Amino acid sequence: MIAEILPPGVASCDAFGDSGPPAAVRLFPEEAAAVEGVVAGRLREFTTVRGCARAALARLGLPPAPLVPGHGGAPRWPSGVVGSMTHCSGYRAAAVAPGSRHPGIGIDAEPDEPLPAAVARRLFSPAERAALAALEENPGRGGPVAYDRLAFCAKEAAFKAWFPLTGRPAGPLEVEVLPAAGGTFTARPPGTPAGEPLHGRWAARDGLLVAAVVLTAPA
Repeated sequence: MIAEILPPGVASCDAFGDSGPPAAVRLFPEEAAAVEGVVAGRLREFTTVRGCARAALARLGLPPAPLVPGHGGAPRWPSGVVGSMTHCSGYRAAAVAPGSRHPGIGIDAEPDEPLPAAVARRLFSPAERAALAALEENPGRGGPVAYDRLAFCAKEAAFKAWFPLTGRPAGPLEVEVLPAAGGTFTARPPGTPAGEPLHGRWAARDGLLVAAVVLTAPA
């Protein structure tokens, strides 16, 4: 599913649950230490998503490597590689690319379910809420989705692409996102130059939402 919204040259792998080849990988000692003592469900999703990451790296011709959380929880990738991982109920995915072509990648997945109203009020600016209301009234040919959850998913994807380059934390209100009904969105993390938002894509299927931001290196 995640491959549908990624450009050529970005390798990916996803899994709908914790069975099959991605879940069968063995964690490196460093990875196992990072999740020592966690509940069984968290260990399974941690393992499966790293299986997805290893499969994606293999598609770039790279061997398995330990992928441990680093600064801000972002995974540390092999030298010369950028990537992103995500997991939600029933879905895990990873995407990777050469850093020489793409300085940053962010992907995120969420259930296609509306956010609680109290949560949504804390996540979105007045401009974002107005844009989401307009989408709910005119969802386009693809039909309605939980646009508030989609906007949150897009914020997460944009932050994951932007944070490794800046190292600067940002709250949800600091990352402005404007989704479009056709499967695209723009995002503005803090410090984004005027007129130069990040551009992303999204998809909805089988009760899931996925979003991706892939930055491109200047020619």
